[in-house]
Amino acid sequence: MEVVYLILQLLGGLGAFLIGMEMMSDSMSRLAHGRLRTMLNKTANNRIAGVGIGAASTVIIQSSSATTVMVVGLVNAGIMTLFQATSIIMGANIGTTITAWIASLGSLDISAFLLILTVIGVFMTMLSKSEKVKVIGNVLAGLGLIFVGLAFMSDSMDPELHPEIMDAIKNALAVVKNPFLLLLIGIVATGIVQSSSAVTSIVVVLATSGVLIGGTGDGVYYVIIGSNIGTCVTALLSSIGASPNARRAAIIHLLFNCFGAVIFTAFLLCWQPFGTSFAETALDKIFPGDYQFQIAFFHTLFNVTCTCLFLPFAKGFVKLANILVREKAAPEKTENEVVGDLDERLLLQPSVAVEHVYQSAGKMFAYAVGTLDEAVAAFLKKDLSVKEDVVSRNEKLNEANREAVQYLVKLSASAPVYEDEKTISKMHYVLNDIVRIGELADNVTKYTDHYEKDSLVFSGEFLTMLEEMYERIKELSAVAYETFLEHDFAKLRVVDEMEEGIDQDRRRLVSQHIRRLNEGKCQPENSSVFINLVGNMERAADHITYIAHSIE
Repeated sequence: MEVVYLILQLLGGLGAFLIGMEMMSDSMSRLAHGRLRTMLNKTANNRIAGVGIGAASTVIIQSSSATTVMVVGLVNAGIMTLFQATSIIMGANIGTTITAWIASLGSLDISAFLLILTVIGVFMTMLSKSEKVKVIGNVLAGLGLIFVGLAFMSDSMDPELHPEIMDAIKNALAVVKNPFLLLLIGIVATGIVQSSSAVTSIVVVLATSGVLIGGTGDGVYYVIIGSNIGTCVTALLSSIGASPNARRAAIIHLLFNCFGAVIFTAFLLCWQPFGTSFAETALDKIFPGDYQFQIAFFHTLFNVTCTCLFLPFAKGFVKLANILVREKAAPEKTENEVVGDLDERLLLQPSVAVEHVYQSAGKMFAYAVGTLDEAVAAFLKKDLSVKEDVVSRNEKLNEANREAVQYLVKLSASAPVYEDEKTISKMHYVLNDIVRIGELADNVTKYTDHYEKDSLVFSGEFLTMLEEMYERIKELSAVAYETFLEHDFAKLRVVDEMEEGIDQDRRRLVSQHIRRLNEGKCQPENSSVFINLVGNMERAADHITYIAHSIE
């Protein structure tokens, strides 16, 4: 019965630890939501920057698996290249080592003081009206829960309280000495739990109690190496059904950890013929008797060393991944096709997903303006052949809109911060404006129908003025597009001035049309097409302006 109680205590402590990690991770992500998005956007092709971004992101998210899954999503969406992803993945492995250090702190005398953080965090969350203070309170509460979990796990493994049971566990774990079997234990355990943090924490707690898997020597470090391979399972599973590049990103993560495991396993095995171990020769001198800190140090050493060794060969990893994951020949996309894949993996980090929606909406915006451009050009040429293409483009645009709206609904459910909630709300209006531009393009094709079938005649002067008006609309759309994607508030004044100019064009054209009607220089049957066409173009400019102003 005592054994059952200890198992339940251990599992309860692990549960509190993981809940604390989740709370702290979620809250830190909220605090750094804008910074995280900015960091990922600045990756470019700088390997060192990529490593730093990967490490910082993982420290914030508190999970290398989550960071890698997010990277797989960014690659799948075409936002990030494989080369950029490689350095971030390497950095993520460094960032995840912070968990082992946190777990090691549970053995110190200050751990009792750190437990108070839970109470402080709860009171901050309950009593404060400030959203930021509440989030900070959740960070502290999560950190406190981590140490509560560690305390529970440590108590369950206390050799003084349970000497017989701990001796039995110690003897049982000491039996397993085969390095490759220990590697397998680390791989399988992490693969099942899908959290190297959980496995590492248990190993650290055991070490704190004087229990080392594999007994003395380097046995426990083979488990740590194996856990680094096992953590790749999450990214591999998330890449199923994704694009070839997304699968390659997951493969790169696996290759990186496997190559590192081979090197470090060989390194540890080299000590055996000399009747000693790396732990006795080096680690015990750095942290004498503190097994938990030795484990944390080794975990960090493994990932930092592998990153330093493999970072210069990032392009080689990309080439190898391309060889391992062959891309099947796919039909070429037409240039008119709506591009963009709203990847649900990014919902793990709402702020990153919001930026992803911006990019996809930008592509839809450009597509809708292209549709309008095609329709207006056809009217000026009296060309009826584009009508079906405009209808087809609008169908694609509407389908993309439905997918985007569904994605926004899921994004709203992922508990984003207040700033992102406002952006999500605005994006619904942006999507509506984009669809309206496509609908106005469809209207223009109908006016072209009347133009041809009713044998209407428009003066060369009118057609020239109409063309000039639309050229200004195209200029407006280009500036609005940049304003929208770059969040450039300075350009909003330019957008408003250009839109006002287009309003004046409409008023001038209508005024001249009425004058020509009164003078008998214009056919009355032209009026409906003329006024509606000019009005539709002006409304398109309005919707383009609304999209630009959505960044406010």
